[in-house]
Amino acid sequence: MAKKELFGLCPYVTSQKVLTGKWSLYILYLLSQGSVRFNELQRKMPEEMTHTTLSRQLKTLEDEGLIIRKEYAQIPPKVEYSLSEIGEKFQSVLDVLGAWGNEYIDYMKNKD
Repeated sequence: MAKKELFGLCPYVTSQKVLTGKWSLYILYLLSQGSVRFNELQRKMPEEMTHTTLSRQLKTLEDEGLIIRKEYAQIPPKVEYSLSEIGEKFQSVLDVLGAWGNEYIDYMKNKD
């Protein structure tokens, strides 16, 4: 018997697959603060991230419809990333994750 594909049926599996990638949540958080150019976004990442890795992660988020890539026809080239309409609806999830993350940081500090 084949296993049932839950993507598109189960909200948790769907969310997990859409948000794959080590930095997807952090990128969405940064873009929730406003449009950001590629190099600026790369500088805001907490670890050294290669151009290729960030490009791949942004392309995945764009393919999933969570972000918008806007390219300006100018020299030097200018590209900005921002949240799409469905990406903006993720803001409340980011807020709850941030609150839980802070609670967990406090828990880790006090668990000893």
